[in-house]
Amino acid sequence: MHRNPRFHWKDRDEVLDFIRVTAFAHLFVEGEDGPLVAHAPVVVTRDGHLRFHLARANPVAKQLDGRVALASFAGPDAYISPDWYGSDDQVPTWNYVTAEAKGPVALLSQTDLAGQIDDLSAEHEGRLLPKRPWTRAKMSPGLFDGMLKAIVGFEMTVESLIGTRKLGQNKGAEDIGGAVAGLRDCGRGDMADLMAQASAEEISR
Repeated sequence: MHRNPRFHWKDRDEVLDFIRVTAFAHLFVEGEDGPLVAHAPVVVTRDGHLRFHLARANPVAKQLDGRVALASFAGPDAYISPDWYGSDDQVPTWNYVTAEAKGPVALLSQTDLAGQIDDLSAEHEGRLLPKRPWTRAKMSPGLFDGMLKAIVGFEMTVESLIGTRKLGQNKGAEDIGGAVAGLRDCGRGDMADLMAQASAEEISR
């Protein structure tokens, strides 16, 4: 992640909200034979911890309990052409939004694992309204409990949280305006909006 302080996302609650919305993590841990990575949907708890589950057969699941892990979350990103800027002698760059959470990981009980699945589905089913939300009550009796045996749940206590929004805050108004227009022209209105918002925040400071 870029270490320019102008790109540092300082509001912890905003970073956690970004993680909650993004939801999907790359999980890195130093295993017995070297670095390992897994991929999992994540739930943010009320106290700011991260809960997730992996297939029991996943090699990472066998080496997470008690270790420190790093969870990386990637948001929108886009290539920025120097031709879009108003200034001369610019170079290509990449703008992006990311977050990293690091901390010790502990195994969840079966009860808490079931709760993690409920929370995860409730979070994302809520985004599909007005569709009637799915719940495990729709499953045949005993089937959910049987399927739980195939996965393992974990909770990360977040001791370090770093958010980065590299959105051109180090550029002048003319350069940002050109990049915003270029992004819109190529169908990347999402990144254009983020750059415009970041520029407005810089001006208001």
